[in-house]
Parts: sequence; C-alpha cells; structure tokens
Amino acid sequence: MSLEKTPVTIVTGFLGAGKTTLIRHLLQHPGGRRLAVLVNEFGDVGVDGDLIRDCADANCPEANIVELTNGCICCTVADEFIPSIQRLMAMDPRPDHIVIETSGLALPKPLLKTFDWPDLRSRITIDGVIAVADAEAVAAGRFAPDPARPGNADTGDGADADHETPLSEVFEDQIACADLVLLSKPDLAGPDGLARARAAIEAEAPRPLPMLPLAEGVIDARVVLGLGAAAEDGLDARPSHHDGAEDHDHDDFDTIVVDLPEQADPDALADRIQALASRRNILRVKGHVAVSGKPLRLLVQAVGPRVRHQFDRPWGDRPRRGRLVVIAEKGDIDRAAIEAALS
Repeated sequence: MSLEKTPVTIVTGFLGAGKTTLIRHLLQHPGGRRLAVLVNEFGDVGVDGDLIRDCADANCPEANIVELTNGCICCTVADEFIPSIQRLMAMDPRPDHIVIETSGLALPKPLLKTFDWPDLRSRITIDGVIAVADAEAVAAGRFAPDPARPGNADTGDGADADHETPLSEVFEDQIACADLVLLSKPDLAGPDGLARARAAIEAEAPRPLPMLPLAEGVIDARVVLGLGAAAEDGLDARPSHHDGAEDHDHDDFDTIVVDLPEQADPDALADRIQALASRRNILRVKGHVAVSGKPLRLLVQAVGPRVRHQFDRPWGDRPRRGRLVVIAEKGDIDRAAIEAALS
C-alpha cells in the first residue's frame, strides 16, 4: 500500500456562490486525476449531490461521490464526516484526490482541525482551501457588517468586530481559511464590481490571497488542485470568529422544504421566488419542480432575488414531486408565508 498522503481540497463559499458548478467542471476536466467528492448540504434535500452525480464517469464513478445532508459538515465531524472520508480512502483503486464541498454555512476551520486526528493525518493532507465568492454580492456589501446593527458603531477600539452580522461572520471565516479565492459571477459584477469585491476581500483577509475570476465554474484543474498548502500544519494562520469556542451551531439560520404541485409556467414561478426573496430576505432557494407536459425536471436555483431555472434531466421512475429548499436567517423563516408566496 502506498504511503503517499492523499491530497484533499476543501471548497468553501457562501450559499449559491458557485461551489457545485466549479466541482462539476473539475469532474469533467480532472487533469488525469481519479477524483472522489464529498458534498454537504444544509437541509435534508440533496440538490447539489444530485447535480454532481450527473457528472459521474470513469474518473469519478458514482460510488466515489458521498453526500451528507441535514447538517453542516463542521458540526457532524465524528458521526458522519470521518466515516465518509474513511469509506472513500478504502476504495480500490484509491482516489488520487478528494474534493470536499462544504455547505454554504459551514465554517472551514473546524473541518481543518479534523484532519489532525491521527488516523487521518497519517494518510491525508489538505492540499488547499478554495473559497468561492460571489463577486456581485461582495461588491454590493451583502457580507459587510451592518453599521445600523446595535453595537456596530465604530468606537475606535475594535469592539465593533464583536457585532458582525451572521452573514459577515460566516463569509469572513471562509475567507480567513482560504489559500485561493475565486470570484464567481464576474459578468454580473462587471469590472468595477470585481474591483470592489477584490478590495473588500483584501480588507478582510488575514494575509495576501491570490484571487481569480471564475465564470460558470470554468478553470484549469491545475490551478485549484495541487496547491500543496498542507493547511493542517498552519491552522494558527487561519483565524476564526469561533476560535476558542467549544462548539458551533447555526442558530442564526434555518431551512424549510416546500412541496409544490406541477407548475404551468416556470417564469411565473421564478417571479414568485424573486418577489419572496426581496420581501422576506431569503438567502437561497433550490430544488426541482415538475412542469405540466414536460418530461424533464426543472432545476430552480436562486441566490437572493437572482433566479435561474433550466430543465436538467428526465424524471424517469421518480415521482414528479416538486420540492424547493428555502434557507434564510431564522427570523425571516415563516413557513406559512413562504408556502403561500410560492404556491
């Protein structure tokens, strides 16, 4: 058995930043590597795992794709994550490289600490942490601390850092752990937006970070796989808002699943999602919907009020059951209001 450590790349980034799109591209263009993927979702309906399994081939057969749902990977380390990694490592042939897609709400650092477990440290190295950042959202200040939030007045003594918004805390932790930042949706941000996003990330990063634009997930695998960062050896250089905390939860965020009947008009549904996101500050909507007279599933993905939909694959033997995952800060989740807005 080879004593060479298997490299692991962790792909982090907030909800809807484009992590799954990047991983799908890597699966289709792996640069000669035999890949395995572990994908984690916040909520009990796996949409991203389904999208990734669509790319299964000889380089990454379906058995090499493991999905964890109903909880962030940073909170389920012992019960789910470690056994899943051990399962991938036990495969024959063993993967050349493992890619982990974290939930958009996951903190990377608790995950990095996991690889200090003796059984993993002797067999695995963290090749790099890739943060995918939505350039348009960053440029618009979506992840910045809210000056109007109680306690956020600049006192000049740094105390305002303790009053970050839930969004800014997660985003800053993801950037602080990164070895490379990919600025997604550059077409939506435009040149000025990209420049503002770069400046905002540079202001938050604890050290200089390389940043590259990422359009539709397309990037050479040699750029993101093979960084050789050995991140498990440099945890102190990757600060977190939750350093020193015994545990971490996601009480600031919540998710519900909305069942939908067959839809007659995909565009009308998209308009309802857009209106809902604007009215109730919904962070993410994703799932599949049945459209009358169409044999293909309609894939629906929304980040805030930005909604995209496309037909992706036949329903086949699966029931034509429309289900959308809705994620927001806890105070913005009202099941009755959301169901009424979408139905």
